[in-house]
Amino acid sequence: MEHRSLLRIALLAGEIMLRNGAETYRVEDTINRILKSYDFEVIESFVTPTGIFVTVADSSMEMITLIKRVQKRATHLEKVALVNDLSRRFVAGNLSIPQALQELQEINKKPSYPPCLMILSIGLAAAFFTVVFGGHWQDFIISGLIGMIWATLQMYLHHKEVSNFFVNLVGGACIGCIGILFTEVIPLGQNLDPIIIGSIMPLVPGVAITNAIRDTIQGDLVAGNSRASEAFLIAISIATGVGIVLKIYMLITGGTIL
Repeated sequence: MEHRSLLRIALLAGEIMLRNGAETYRVEDTINRILKSYDFEVIESFVTPTGIFVTVADSSMEMITLIKRVQKRATHLEKVALVNDLSRRFVAGNLSIPQALQELQEINKKPSYPPCLMILSIGLAAAFFTVVFGGHWQDFIISGLIGMIWATLQMYLHHKEVSNFFVNLVGGACIGCIGILFTEVIPLGQNLDPIIIGSIMPLVPGVAITNAIRDTIQGDLVAGNSRASEAFLIAISIATGVGIVLKIYMLITGGTIL
C-alpha cells in the first residue's frame, strides 16, 4: 500500500541521516515532512542517537508504529545533504515514491571517501594543528606521520568492529608512543607537547559536541545528553590512552620527560 511505502521512505531517510552525523531534530523534521505529504491524521516521530520511532494513524487504517535501531554511526555530511535535498524535492512533488526510494537506496550505498584520501587528510590535519599550537616544521612532519599511522590503525580497528571507546584509547596510546619515540628516543621532533596536542585534534569529537549543544537548544534533552555523554567518553578514552603512555615513560626515565 502507498502509506507503507511512504513510511519506508521516511524511515530510510531518517536512518541515513542519523547514521551519518545529522542532529536528531533535523532527522525528526525530515521524517515529519515526508509523512505529511500523505495527510495522515496522526504523525509522531521520536528520534534518539540510537533509534527511530515513527507512528502514523488515519481513519482509513489502523495505527502503525515502526522502530529502527541505529547502532553504527559515522560522520558523512554529504549523505545528510543529499537526503535533505531529496526530502525537499519529494515534498514539492518532484519525485514519485518509487523514484524517492531508489534514490535513497543509492545514497545509502554511496561509498565514503577513499582510504588513501582519508589517511592523507587526517595526517595533514594533525600536522597543521601542530603548527597552530606552536610546533616547529620538524614537529609538523612528525605529526603528519603520526596522523597517517593512526588513521590506518583506526580503519583496521573499525573493520574488526572494535568498540569506539577502545579505538580511541588505542589511538591515544599510539599517538603518545610515536610522539615520544620521535622526540625523546629518536630526536627528530623538537616539542612533544604540540606534537601530541596536534595529533589528537582529529580525534576530538567536534561533531558530537556540536550536535549535543544544538539538540539541547532545540529541546531534545535525551538526545543532547546522550551525545554529550558520548563526547565525554571519547575525550576520556583519548586522554587515558595518552596519559598511560606518558606516565609509563616518566616512570622509566625517573619521573621526568627528557
